Amino acid sequence: MAKLIFTSRYIRDTPPEHLQNYVRYISTREGVEKADESKKNLPATSAQKDLIRQLLKDMPESKDMLEYEDYCRCSTIGNASEFITQAMERNLDMAAMKENYVDYLANRPRVERIGEHGLFTDAGRPVILSEVQKEVSGHKGPVWTHVVSLRREDAARLGYDSAREWMALLRSKRAMLSRHMKIDSADLRWYAAFHNEGHHPHVHLMVYSAKDNDGFLTKAGIEAMRSELAHDIFRQDFAQIYEGQNLARSSLKEKAAERMCLLADSMLQGVCENPIIGEKLQQLSRRLKNTGGKKVYGYLKADVKRLVDQIVDELAKDPAVSEAYRAWGEWQDQIRLTYSSKAPPLPPLSSQKQLKSIKNMVIAEALKLGGHHFLSETSGQEKIQTEARLDELEERILDGSEEIEETEIELETETEPVSADAESMLEAEELLSEPELDVPGLFEGKEKTSAKAEWSRQYKLARSYLYGSKKVPQDFQEAMRLFCQEAERGNALAMYDLGRMWADGLGVEADPDAAREWYRKALNAFLSAEKELPERKKTYLQYRIGKMYLAGLGTEQDYETAALWLERAAEKSHKCAQYTLAGLYVKGQGVEKDLKHAFELYHASAIQGNPYASYEMAKMFRDGTGTKKSAGQAKEHFQDAFSGFQVLEEQSHDDKLQYRLGQMLYQGIGTERDEEEAVRYWQQAAKLGNVNAQYALGKFWLDTRTGDVHQAAAWLEKAADAGKTSAQYVLAKLYLEGCQGEKDVEKAGKLFQKAAEQGNGFAAYRLGRLYLEGEEIPKDMVAAVRWLTEAAEQELPFAQYTLGCLYLKGEEIPKDMGKAVAWLRKAALQGNEYAQYALGKLFLYGQPGMSRDKEKAVPLMEAAAAQGNVYAQFLLENLDSFRDPDLILAATRLMHHLSRIFQEDYRKASGGSGMGHIDRRRRRKLQEKRMAQGHKKDDHEPQQSM
Repeated sequence: MAKLIFTSRYIRDTPPEHLQNYVRYISTREGVEKADESKKNLPATSAQKDLIRQLLKDMPESKDMLEYEDYCRCSTIGNASEFITQAMERNLDMAAMKENYVDYLANRPRVERIGEHGLFTDAGRPVILSEVQKEVSGHKGPVWTHVVSLRREDAARLGYDSAREWMALLRSKRAMLSRHMKIDSADLRWYAAFHNEGHHPHVHLMVYSAKDNDGFLTKAGIEAMRSELAHDIFRQDFAQIYEGQNLARSSLKEKAAERMCLLADSMLQGVCENPIIGEKLQQLSRRLKNTGGKKVYGYLKADVKRLVDQIVDELAKDPAVSEAYRAWGEWQDQIRLTYSSKAPPLPPLSSQKQLKSIKNMVIAEALKLGGHHFLSETSGQEKIQTEARLDELEERILDGSEEIEETEIELETETEPVSADAESMLEAEELLSEPELDVPGLFEGKEKTSAKAEWSRQYKLARSYLYGSKKVPQDFQEAMRLFCQEAERGNALAMYDLGRMWADGLGVEADPDAAREWYRKALNAFLSAEKELPERKKTYLQYRIGKMYLAGLGTEQDYETAALWLERAAEKSHKCAQYTLAGLYVKGQGVEKDLKHAFELYHASAIQGNPYASYEMAKMFRDGTGTKKSAGQAKEHFQDAFSGFQVLEEQSHDDKLQYRLGQMLYQGIGTERDEEEAVRYWQQAAKLGNVNAQYALGKFWLDTRTGDVHQAAAWLEKAADAGKTSAQYVLAKLYLEGCQGEKDVEKAGKLFQKAAEQGNGFAAYRLGRLYLEGEEIPKDMVAAVRWLTEAAEQELPFAQYTLGCLYLKGEEIPKDMGKAVAWLRKAALQGNEYAQYALGKLFLYGQPGMSRDKEKAVPLMEAAAAQGNVYAQFLLENLDSFRDPDLILAATRLMHHLSRIFQEDYRKASGGSGMGHIDRRRRRKLQEKRMAQGHKKDDHEPQQSM
């Protein structure tokens, strides 16, 4: 196993008689070095063995040296000689010989010289050997002599086989030396030299203070420096251990970490029924009531501290806790053994400094006794599970494990499920040149302008420049010039496309006002032209007018008016009108919801060759909505849709079609899954300003398989700037988590707010939590309640539960039982187990102004218990018990607190970030193991509707 040895001694003004023999041995070292190389492999001589025994007696710490480990493994003359030399070198107490010691460090054979000698110190400070010797020999205080040693193979592998690397490392450790050796940085002096010895290259480090008799070093300080140096030197090894990349070296640690996490996770499912803990908690509760000042462990009297420690150690007797603590200790040992020869024994839980926060949790539980704190059990778990659920939803969307349409993923409404460009290809035969019609007032300075919807030669050319083709390169400026000429001639189609170019910023800076004006002119032109056309030629224009009212382009959004126009066109079997009208019947917008009629309209449109209708029919067959469920029919219609979209895209090069094809390829819907081809389509659409494609590319590059955060952020920025609220939300999370480097909480907050103001419920929830917790931004309860309410009103159950808790506690906002119960009930109805438990407990115990109601409590507790809530299960099993449930629940809460401490310690040590308690890959692993042990897949993962 890779290992670093760090020894520390100091030189003082005392006679060196007890090392005279060792010095004499060094002085005769030359003869040994000249010995035949073959003799080095012979067994160690009697003289060597005697000297080694004396060395170990006088300097027992020499047993930790790598050279001694080699000697024990193979007791040869060579290994014995190497150990004796290094042991004596590191223990030269040379009072009155400090000057010689400096010379020895600088000029010893095999020292790597930097100029005339091997000494180095802080950057920019010249090292003159004679001056350093004079300074050290005249120093009246202690001079510490540290030695840091590595095995040859480790030094070569990690790059520490040259003075350059050691120089860079030690120069970066000035603060470490100052901190642990208690020497002010301004007074700290240090010099080092690298000795490139055979099997164990090492560096000598001499440290002292400019002030006499200044500084001191404890065993804890030595251990801390050893640990810090080891973590820096073996950084890449640690990274490999934590990430599981170096399987050969990390398999034991990986198993220990996995076992620890699994056991900690299983603690969350248990109940601690230890009567001794209950009795001692009651004792502690009584003592705390008579204790003044802060109720924090560090401020308590010694006898109260002992009582807390006894509760902690009693908790450690629980089999689940005991096993998890041992596993945690084994996992810690795997790290510690990298820089230490042996791991210390596992102390009692109450003496474990890394887990000391459990003591204050014991105090908190004792203070709660008898108060029926309804939210104590779930306050920590709720946040963990909420964040995990949010992460899992995003991951499924990214991976394509949930086939979700764009309108289902996004919180904003998709206004154009069928693009105008694809419609043009579907209806090209219906776009006939019409006689000019007078439509006054379309253009300022014109007395009259004719209105038409003409698929003219110039209009077709303009579209070719807009989308590009094999024959015509994409050219937004030329497209706009030709559209403007067509618009001046009264072509409503060109006016509409101009509106789109100004809206999406194609060839121009995006200008919503200019876009609205062109859409207004286009709608007026469509309306005027429709009035003048004979009935048989009105169909297409009626459809286009209906679509503009539906999307609110050039007018206020009006579903009823849109439905009237679309109905007229659909009655004449216009396939695009039938498709769009079906969508209104699905959602009940402007018409009464009617899934069966929607299916009929989709069918009528699909048989006329509309791939969009085929796609929607496939979904209805798949889900059994509006028709009988049929996987075979669904697959057939998805394939028809994909083929039809490909044909349309080849003709129109429409960005919305490209985005849709990319989605189908990425998710493997109607075709084989092909990520590379999906990205190609998305990139084409993104270049045309399609924000959905930009967002899809951003999410794609966030995927752990591709993992390019900077490229992801670039695409998400584009989509966010165009107003895509989901892009703003994801980008805000990247800034908040510091995925691109430094955290930028200010940018994250602005993006969350921007998205929330446009109706993104997830962003509203995150923003509310930020204001509520007050860790990343200043705490603001007014803002927290505002945004949490915004999210709760969008039926997000975790926002509803959070609001219910705030009103129930009444600690940071005025208590309001009516609002508390109302929000908890809403969340409970959506399956939130924590809301079910809290509401059930409220009904079970009652509150001022709220009577007990066991009949209402039991179904809520049963619903929570069915989702794995152990507290609810315990209360159900002890409804009529004579025991006080508060004591059992308090002990159980402590066990669960400890579980989260284990998990959080693992997360921090393994470099975890974000808000989940364990990373996604490990979460999946643990879930698989738990399922293998008989647990349900969704234990402790409430399926909250998004």
